Amino acid sequence: MARTRPEPVQVIKQRRDEALTALVTGVAYIRFLGIEFDRRGDELTALMPFREALIGNPQLPALHGGATAAFLEVTAIIGLSWAMLWPEIESGAFDAGRLAAGQMPRLPKTIDFTVDYLRSGLPRDAYARAEISRAGRRYASVRVEAWQDNRARAFAQGAGHFLMPRRDV
Repeated sequence: MARTRPEPVQVIKQRRDEALTALVTGVAYIRFLGIEFDRRGDELTALMPFREALIGNPQLPALHGGATAAFLEVTAIIGLSWAMLWPEIESGAFDAGRLAAGQMPRLPKTIDFTVDYLRSGLPRDAYARAEISRAGRRYASVRVEAWQDNRARAFAQGAGHFLMPRRDV
């Protein structure tokens, strides 16, 4: 029995990057906030580059709480969607052209989302990572942590529960 040749690494990386780009650019609010995602294997790190428009209190200055909360929630939703799409992406069954053509997969819907503001967000780039606590067919729990200069010093964290979209099998 002959073994099938594995796909070249560059083909796999290109498919992953195309899928992530299509997923992120398909959500207008992500583009509005300027949030970007850095992919390393199956791990995503969100980046919200600093802009003056994100300042909520010019006296401190500090990032607006709404921008911080939106950053955490977007990170959770995209992280959850990425984990949901990962098996399709890896098997080669995922069609990034479908996303680019505007046929977005249904995203998880927020049931509730709680944000803990640990300290003021400084006028700098912010980073965040989501950790999926539980993901089932109908429901998922996600924790998110945001930091700026030092990952050990988070400035905000969030926890959310999401209704998972039905997957056509």
